[in-house]
Amino acid sequence: MDTSSFADRDGFIWFNGKLVPWRDANIHVLTHGLHYASSVFEGERVYEGEIFKLTEHTDRLINSARILGFKIEQSAEEINQASRETVIANNIVDGYVRPVAWRGSEMMGVSAQNNKINLAIAAWVWPSYFSPEARMKGIRLKLSPWKRPSPETIPTQSKAAGLYMICTLSKHEAEQEGFDDAVMLDYRGRVAEATGANIFFVKDGALHTPTPDCFLDGITRRTVIDLAKARGIEVIERVIMPDEMGSFTECFLTGTAAEVTPVSSIDTYQFAPGLICQQLIGDYESCVRRKVAA
Repeated sequence: MDTSSFADRDGFIWFNGKLVPWRDANIHVLTHGLHYASSVFEGERVYEGEIFKLTEHTDRLINSARILGFKIEQSAEEINQASRETVIANNIVDGYVRPVAWRGSEMMGVSAQNNKINLAIAAWVWPSYFSPEARMKGIRLKLSPWKRPSPETIPTQSKAAGLYMICTLSKHEAEQEGFDDAVMLDYRGRVAEATGANIFFVKDGALHTPTPDCFLDGITRRTVIDLAKARGIEVIERVIMPDEMGSFTECFLTGTAAEVTPVSSIDTYQFAPGLICQQLIGDYESCVRRKVAA
């Protein structure tokens, strides 16, 4: 994995219609997306040269932009093709793809009716975080003081850059205290998600997961639900309160980066990554390696 600065790498980025050298993919400091968070993005995994669930990710990107009040110029088919071209141009076998769309610098102020809508797609080598064996040790989380906001205060069903500010704050605080990540409650005090992944719990052989009514219903989340149901595991989407966490035996996160990652603790609540975690890690790995088409 390349550990150099993301601004200083070899390779190519697809930028407004063409592949450009990585270091030349720059924007002006007064771009609206930087100052007013008018930006949406996706995170996608490449397995064996193919982008997993590409169509679903592209459709969500376009819908996120629509929710923020702007339209991406390219069609879904054009974005899909550009994503594949970017993967090929950078010789990615196992990696990550980041499409991002944002309002440009034509107008500077809250109103940006005439700003150009830009689209860029980057891809880089990014192998899985952990082997299946290492994953089973579980990661340590803490509860964040920041809460997922109400849908009446921010467009929670978009994958918008502005929604991640409190995720960065939460994860930084957790890491500074020796934890791996944080769990966020929602504005009502219910368990919501981690800073960049959805959360599942196991109790009496069934999966319990928060209803995604003020945070994203992740593409990996839906994939894992389908895999669990295919195994005959009951999946219950419901309100989960923090004090219920002591009644669960297993816990894991799901997301493009996290894939399926067991959790060993959330503050004082302890979990033992077990059979269901192990089964779903294996099922997910088989799914992405075997069924990579969107």
